[in-house]
Amino acid sequence: MGDIVVSGLGKAYKSYPSQWSRLAEWINPSGKPKHRLHWVLRDINFHLRAGEAVGIVGANGAGKSTLLKLLTGTTRPTTGKISVNGSVAALLELGMGFHPDFTGRQNAMMGGQLLGLSVEEILRLMPSIEAFAEIGEYIDQPVRTYSSGMQMRLAFSVATARRPDVLIVDEALSVGDSYFQHKSFERIREFRRAGTTLMIVSHDRYAIQTICDRAILLQAGQLIKEGLPVDVLDFYNAMMAERDQLLVRQEKLADGRMKTISGSGEATVAEVRLLNENDETADSVEVGDALELQVRVAIKAPIPRLVLGFMITDRLGQCMYGINTHRLDQPLTDLLPGEEVLYRYRFPANLGKGSYSISLSLSREDSHLDTNYEWRDNAWMFHVVNTRQENFVGTSWLDAKVDISRAAEPDTSRATFP
Repeated sequence: MGDIVVSGLGKAYKSYPSQWSRLAEWINPSGKPKHRLHWVLRDINFHLRAGEAVGIVGANGAGKSTLLKLLTGTTRPTTGKISVNGSVAALLELGMGFHPDFTGRQNAMMGGQLLGLSVEEILRLMPSIEAFAEIGEYIDQPVRTYSSGMQMRLAFSVATARRPDVLIVDEALSVGDSYFQHKSFERIREFRRAGTTLMIVSHDRYAIQTICDRAILLQAGQLIKEGLPVDVLDFYNAMMAERDQLLVRQEKLADGRMKTISGSGEATVAEVRLLNENDETADSVEVGDALELQVRVAIKAPIPRLVLGFMITDRLGQCMYGINTHRLDQPLTDLLPGEEVLYRYRFPANLGKGSYSISLSLSREDSHLDTNYEWRDNAWMFHVVNTRQENFVGTSWLDAKVDISRAAEPDTSRATFP
């Protein structure tokens, strides 16, 4: 239970030049068509296995929400087939199916029945729905009085009141406070551990990378890339920076990871090295070691302003630290072809044990999304070990110190130590 198979899926809407054309086609359906088809999805194929989690990413208008509506049966496909094995719970548009004049409790009853629950089941689950939503007395107030965050709380609580075989979530979880988002994602993780299949649309890179096994990238209604979340998201970010149709390429590294390189090529990374305090190449470093990142940049065309930044990420692609010369108030200006620039960043390796990679960005402003000269993922990889510091947990070493004082003299007459 929980398998999803999509083959040759397409969705098109009829577009008419005028209302009269629509009327003419309606009056004479056997005549020449007066419409043209506007395809929002075309030739989508994938297989989601039971218990797997897949994130759907893409720009606005790529077809993400349409795909989820097709999977939930909210709309019908124009071409292709969808096979969903098991019960499905969906959280699509915020408040979908809620009547503004009904109370939260009444809407929960209706929403539960739309999910296939009986009235008896909903009544039995209602206390847990109320407890998870945490909207208090508003549960008996009309939904029109709810904030968007309160609507999301109730909708998510109803949709997940019983663990489904398949859970489909659109951008709705981006609404509301961080506390409930954390609580919601924890419930999703619990469902995953119990075997629920998950499909989620989110612009939250952290959510996709920490929850999902795979990611699918949609562009203009077509599936253009599928794979590990970090690889797909790196490609997507590079693609977003290349809206002027500049180069985006990926190279497979020796350890199987992908290196994404994109940019106009007006400035390029000629050489990158990570050195320890002895000026030796740092492939493996100790916690707290002093490091120097050297980046040699070659200028290929006139550049009015140049910013170099680096970002350290862990093995899951989560950002540990990032900085650039814009934020350090040290951008370079008026560079000419043939020049070379050597950057030296110095920092301590205050990181936890594990594998890390360094990504580089050459841009005009703070972000590589504005005039990207070159973006390079996995430009350098290194490993952090800990044989000198205390045995701490986590990804950051804070070098914590402790002072302890006992506030009162003990009553030794009452001591009960064994």
